[in-house]
Amino acid sequence: MKRIVLFLATNIAVMLVLTATLSILGVNRFLTANGLDIQALAIFSLVVGFTGSIISLLMSKPMAKWSTGARVIDPNAPNGAEEQWLVDTVHQLADRAGIGRPEVAIYEGEPNAFATGAFKNDALVAVSTGLLRGMTEEEVSAVLGHEVAHIANGDMVTLTLIQGVVNTFVVFLARVVGYVVDQMVLKNERSGGIGYFATVIVCELVFGILASIIVAWFSRLREYRADAGSAYLLGSREPMIRALARLGGMEPGDLPKSFEASGIAGAAKGFGALFASHPPIEQRIRALMNAKG
Repeated sequence: MKRIVLFLATNIAVMLVLTATLSILGVNRFLTANGLDIQALAIFSLVVGFTGSIISLLMSKPMAKWSTGARVIDPNAPNGAEEQWLVDTVHQLADRAGIGRPEVAIYEGEPNAFATGAFKNDALVAVSTGLLRGMTEEEVSAVLGHEVAHIANGDMVTLTLIQGVVNTFVVFLARVVGYVVDQMVLKNERSGGIGYFATVIVCELVFGILASIIVAWFSRLREYRADAGSAYLLGSREPMIRALARLGGMEPGDLPKSFEASGIAGAAKGFGALFASHPPIEQRIRALMNAKG
């Protein structure tokens, strides 16, 4: 289960910190002072649910640079012909996609690449040294097209919105269950007691895991769209098909879990497939081969 999204883990962690902080400030007691205030709970759930995902999104680009040790290439002073080609290729693809030219970075590691950032016109595309060494220029171009397509499709923002929606349900349902357990099972006279707080924390963890399955499902769908986007930007599906076939014979490098979903490859098997951010390589190749146009 290596490809469970770190974006989700960071997001859940932020939610739990917010929950604990607001509980200390007495917000939970306010929600249950005169029975469960559903309207106030709905507003509270929206605020907490979207705060976690938005913070994760805004942190994605600096976190990516820090955690991989990615070195951003100065477009005006690249270190050698390879870096010049890399920057020129990403910029050409970005121009075709109609987005601002992203920062381009290289990091040491096994084959992988990723794109991240909160804004289409201020994103980051990073490629590992392993990918550059193991692929032809055409295949690397296809991978870069895939990452630029992610940016052009607004995938990080869409993922954030979906995560915010599922977070809202997680926060809301966790407190409803907490209230029921506190009042009807434990029969506490005071609302918002330790039973309520403990149940909320446990439910947020359990519901958060279930919500991750929904977000991972969407993440897999966007990989198909990015593959198709690469084919469109390069004017042919063959380079992306060859790049995927090459990736199928490699061991992709691990990315930090906060932005694993942004990587080019990585699919789990068995039960872990429910949480995988990427579909299997063979399914992606089949989808490209069967695509119209």
